[in-house]
Amino acid sequence: MNLWIKNGHLLDPAAGRDEVCDLFIMEGKVAAVGSLSEDEKKSFFADDVKELDASGKCVMPGFVDLHVHLREPGFEYKETIRTGTRAAARGGFTAVCPMPNTKPVTDCPEMIRTVLAIAEKDSPIHVYPVGAVTVGQMGQQMADIEGMVKAGAKAISEDGKSVMDAALYREAMKEAARLSISVLAHCEDKNLVGRGAMNAGAQAEKLGIEGISNAVEDVIVARDILLAKETGAKLHLCHCSTKDSVEFIRAAKEEGLPVTGEVCPHHFTLTDADILSDDANYKMNPPLRGKEDVERLKQGLSDGVMDAISTDHAPHGAEEKARSIAEAPFGIVGSETVFSLAVTELVRTGLLSPLELVRKMSTNPCQILGVEGGSLQPGMPADITIADFDETYVINRETFVSKGKNTPFHGRTVYGVIEHTIVAGEVVYPFDEN
Repeated sequence: MNLWIKNGHLLDPAAGRDEVCDLFIMEGKVAAVGSLSEDEKKSFFADDVKELDASGKCVMPGFVDLHVHLREPGFEYKETIRTGTRAAARGGFTAVCPMPNTKPVTDCPEMIRTVLAIAEKDSPIHVYPVGAVTVGQMGQQMADIEGMVKAGAKAISEDGKSVMDAALYREAMKEAARLSISVLAHCEDKNLVGRGAMNAGAQAEKLGIEGISNAVEDVIVARDILLAKETGAKLHLCHCSTKDSVEFIRAAKEEGLPVTGEVCPHHFTLTDADILSDDANYKMNPPLRGKEDVERLKQGLSDGVMDAISTDHAPHGAEEKARSIAEAPFGIVGSETVFSLAVTELVRTGLLSPLELVRKMSTNPCQILGVEGGSLQPGMPADITIADFDETYVINRETFVSKGKNTPFHGRTVYGVIEHTIVAGEVVYPFDEN
């Protein structure tokens, strides 16, 4: 499709563009940016062209989520690749990275090909699979990382846990460095976490729930950075939640190490003090932390230490989340609410400019993954998100496209509405149900 996006406010940090202008799409790629003469328009659009008026809206390179759980194969009652990617499209994402803790685990080339085959059939957006670090995520034997990369994996991760055998993890990092892929690290010392289910602190004591200390995360963050320093691996620290994680990343960057970090919307929006009752919709891993941690995470996003905003979208069945915090599974959904929460908590408070938000949700994630995208310069893929930063709405989990309704944000009024999601020049949201 040839597409002419008119009068939108283009936000493209990679190109340094922050201006109202037109965008011309031809055969799935950006053909031109700016104002064209009538003759130029005719040369670009010899065939029919669809016009899309983006007046008053922001036009951005498509968002890329480095951290989702699509649950398929094995846990389709929670989510499928179809429902999860449609939810992502509704949230403005043109690409997502599904984590490998499926059943069976995505730990071999065959499983990577399986995920990609389902996505080819069911997904309206790009799917970049992440392979497991170890076979079965058991932490005992390194997976066939090279084979998975050849099959289409874009990174490796043991997400949901850490590889506790440091020697084994070091070998996997060496392999990742050789293959020039990123290691996406879930930092959790299983020997420290015990039966913890929420942040260790006064609220956990009040609710009678075993706590998870900051050290559970911090110890592994420090270890993984040291291993990345030794191996040269590109290390990306997932869902950072503590003040010291921010400072460890800051120090690593000052040393010139290839270390990046992400923050999820729940971790820059809520604290453990917001958990007023035994409500498992507030249970995620890592847990909601204290006020000082949240402020440091927000500052890290503002000053550029923290590179990306991801969701850790983790849908669960309603019955599972109806249990006590102590017994329910970790995780909340986030694909459909992350943009509005970021606009509300970061942009409207002055911590991030709209251009910097795009950098955290599109440009930097593409660079971390090493995939094409993150900019709307001519020749780039026409993966585009169009949104209204000023419109408000009330989050309603009953309207979610995701199968998962497990969110603590139900009923919250927020700013920021996704108007269109475009992949390779084709509008994939709003959905065409015909």
